[in-house]
Amino acid sequence: MPSQAPLQEVVALWREKEKKGAGENLENTMAAFQHAVELGTDMLELDCHLTKDEEVVVSHDASLQRASGINDHISNVCYAELPPYLRKLGVTFQRECFCEGGEDKRIPLLKEVFDAFPNTPVNIDIKANNDTLIKKVSELVVKYDREHLTVWGNASNKIVKKCYKENPHIPVLFSLPRVLQLLGLFYTGLLPFVPLKEQFLEIPMPSIMTKLKDPNRLTRSQRIITWLADTLLMRKALFNHLTARGIQVYIWVLNDEEDFQRAFDLGATGVMTDFPTRLKDFLDRNSVSKSQ
Repeated sequence: MPSQAPLQEVVALWREKEKKGAGENLENTMAAFQHAVELGTDMLELDCHLTKDEEVVVSHDASLQRASGINDHISNVCYAELPPYLRKLGVTFQRECFCEGGEDKRIPLLKEVFDAFPNTPVNIDIKANNDTLIKKVSELVVKYDREHLTVWGNASNKIVKKCYKENPHIPVLFSLPRVLQLLGLFYTGLLPFVPLKEQFLEIPMPSIMTKLKDPNRLTRSQRIITWLADTLLMRKALFNHLTARGIQVYIWVLNDEEDFQRAFDLGATGVMTDFPTRLKDFLDRNSVSKSQ
């Protein structure tokens, strides 16, 4: 397997978008990626779909409704006919926040990202259980000699298994079922004795849910579930064990200094954020370096 050294050096993952929003540029645009790279991000995170004419595009949603205002799906439209993004999009992980974009409102091709940032690691979420999409992403990764600069996967275990089967040289993320298995192994004490094929754990910080909604509107059940999930997932001993085994730990989507600090105190390798400038300022002020 090719060396994974470039990916193992990641300290902070400065994320330009997550699910439904971006804080500083319209999500999944070349302008957003360029902004993040200019700030010094260690890795880009993006999502991929396949168009009707089988082009691999960078987009979070399968539907064009939210981001472009068109009642159709990417899979039904040829690449040349894809509509631009709307001028203004909501930021999912920042309450009552919107991002108003600049000139770049175009849905890019994955190969454009590879062309523009040949030395930047990329985290790819395969958003559809589509064999052709998985095959074409793998072909692009190989064509651009990026097996050592790419990680891919999805919350779906079926998709992750297909990715691994298609190209076992590209590191994979833990799927949701595998995260649950990981927690079971950790709390039973069996984790040190079980081999893991995944090289990246990408999980949310559940406590941020109390910041995304009006706390007064959270039900008692929602509070209990959030507390329990946070208690089980945010474990320094787990993160330390994984990093000692060469497995990167990313926490998403954090947008304020309190959560940045908590993530790094817990031993996270990287942080995903809608506001890369905020994270960069935090890292600079706290002297967080790549040697840490």
